[in-house]
Amino acid sequence: MAIIAARIDGRLVHGQVANLWTTKLGPTRIIVVDDAAAKSDVEKSGLRMATPDGVRLSVLDTERAAKQILDHRYDSQKVFLVAKRPETYLTLVMAGVPIKEINVGNMSQTDETRSITKSINVVDADVETFEELDSLGVHLVAQMVPGDPAADFMSLLRKDRRSEQ
Repeated sequence: MAIIAARIDGRLVHGQVANLWTTKLGPTRIIVVDDAAAKSDVEKSGLRMATPDGVRLSVLDTERAAKQILDHRYDSQKVFLVAKRPETYLTLVMAGVPIKEINVGNMSQTDETRSITKSINVVDADVETFEELDSLGVHLVAQMVPGDPAADFMSLLRKDRRSEQ
């Protein structure tokens, strides 16, 4: 099966994912893995409108995404996974979905988060999840758009941890 990329982006499918990343990666299908979006016809409709012509879109809850990927449903396709939060990917990896690398893109700022980069904001639970993904052998990179240099995300997290102490 061809998972060609996995990205964390709080906005799911939008300008950067739809235009820049899709153009660079050339997927035949974007799979949005999001439990809330999978239940919302309005959100699914908006995601479909943002998806480029010629690219198929699936909006699935985490359990169904894992099942369908592991059942080889997408083996003949070039799949680009997009989810809002790292725990979604941890669940997929723990279920056996072969994800080797995750692009940590946009994680929005809230009152509870702290900033790792100008576009990546985390809470302690996110940090723990990233550490667990790292320990499972998933390479984590921070790269907002394809033209930006890819940075090792765990190095950025460790730097943040040192600055807190």
